[in-house]
Amino acid sequence: MYGYSKLVGAWIPLWLPSSSLSISILLVLCSSITSTTFGYDGSMMNGLNILPSYLDYFRLTPATTGLNTASLWIGGCIAGVTWGKVTDLIGRRPALFWAAVLTLIAVVLQTAAQNIAMFVIARIILGFGTSASGLTGPAYLAETLPLHWRGWGLGIFNDFYYVGGLIAAGITYRTSFIDSTWAWRIPSVIQGIFSILCIVIIPFIPESPRWLLFHGRREEAHYVLAQTYSDGDLTSHIVLAQLREIEDTFEYEKNAGETLSVTQIFRTRTARKRVLLAVSAAVFSTIAGNVIASYYLGTMLTNAGISSTTKQLQINIILNAFCLVCSVFGTYFIDRWGRKTIAALSTMLLTIFLFLVGALTKVFGNSSNTSGVYGTVAVIFLFQGAYSIGWTPVLYLYPPEVLNYSIRANGMGVFQFFLNGAALLIVFTMPVAQASIGWKTYMINGAWDIVMLIAILYFWIETKGKTLEEIDELIEGKKHSEVPDLEKIIRGGEVQYEYGASEVEKE
Repeated sequence: MYGYSKLVGAWIPLWLPSSSLSISILLVLCSSITSTTFGYDGSMMNGLNILPSYLDYFRLTPATTGLNTASLWIGGCIAGVTWGKVTDLIGRRPALFWAAVLTLIAVVLQTAAQNIAMFVIARIILGFGTSASGLTGPAYLAETLPLHWRGWGLGIFNDFYYVGGLIAAGITYRTSFIDSTWAWRIPSVIQGIFSILCIVIIPFIPESPRWLLFHGRREEAHYVLAQTYSDGDLTSHIVLAQLREIEDTFEYEKNAGETLSVTQIFRTRTARKRVLLAVSAAVFSTIAGNVIASYYLGTMLTNAGISSTTKQLQINIILNAFCLVCSVFGTYFIDRWGRKTIAALSTMLLTIFLFLVGALTKVFGNSSNTSGVYGTVAVIFLFQGAYSIGWTPVLYLYPPEVLNYSIRANGMGVFQFFLNGAALLIVFTMPVAQASIGWKTYMINGAWDIVMLIAILYFWIETKGKTLEEIDELIEGKKHSEVPDLEKIIRGGEVQYEYGASEVEKE
């Protein structure tokens, strides 16, 4: 048995499929449950913030509406500063398991909430659980998926946000016709299904080979690489090259004095650059303007001139379906266009559309001009589509790529802290901003999106087609292994590198 810490999680059973394709699919599905839960929550809260039964039960004001919604990110911030160490200590697999358990407990409390205090506490725990999964899942996928699956797998990871959103939109629409508190309690309890699915899949997926190798478990790491790359063939040139590349890089990092401590993320200039790149993705994706439509679509549509609860819920369903299609489209091209290019393109388009939303809301917000009102809704769709094409797949793909192993878990913790901190600020203040300055909110948001675009074009690096170890060359100026780039080996251009039997004999 392998794939977990010898001290924690050893009771989790392990039944690996023999097919590398099956393992990759299960890895993506299990980790993506996190994003599904998060997307479900966003769409559910969007729906609940429209439902009279929810608003009346808690007697919500703009301030308490923001508190109920934004408290999720308080827990997320706490997870950001604590769960990285847990992930390094007990392993990626058990860390994902315990995060799912915490999320499940929070869902039960949220469903049973009797007052604002209980609802907020439940959502803080929910935020901790989902952000703990959001910290562990991308690191786990980046380290375990084979190179040719990484871009697609991590892109799809966040695309599942809209799968959850679409499900929640449909459920809140159906329950909106229930004349009791179950109109909002039913959508809440269904949220727990995703965590149960994650727990069920975990026995069928392996531990990260990089986590195993770092902890001196070379034979097990070799076996996992063979299972994920070559259907279990331990002598595969691709498997042996990847194993050697990881070993060489870890040896360099250990000789350079790099450790798994939190201070390591600030120790060197390159470590700080890596963390800054990861944090920029967290902050940029949150302040781009999508939070308004993700959590306060009802207010956005009311400002645009559509105040019917039924119409708003119907638009919520259609919007989530549209965004899912756009995000899958962006994921399909992520390895062709590159991370930097697609993020820049997405930011440029959403900035244009956000300015248009502001202008149209100003002109037609209080108008009876049906064409103008629905034109505003159309541009809201275009804005969300532009965001989904780029930022949805890039958000959880780019950070674990630019972070090297010694700072990956803690760096993803910092990423989650800033992601949740920025979301907490934006989600809590947006109801007040929209109530106070209306259409001007979009104009202000569009202005800082321009700054984001400049930063991406000037500061970001391109990581497509590189293993996690080969990305070192892009950031540090040199690669720490003489093994040829894995993409060349996969394409058949460098299969005669001198390893082979001697590598297997080490086992």
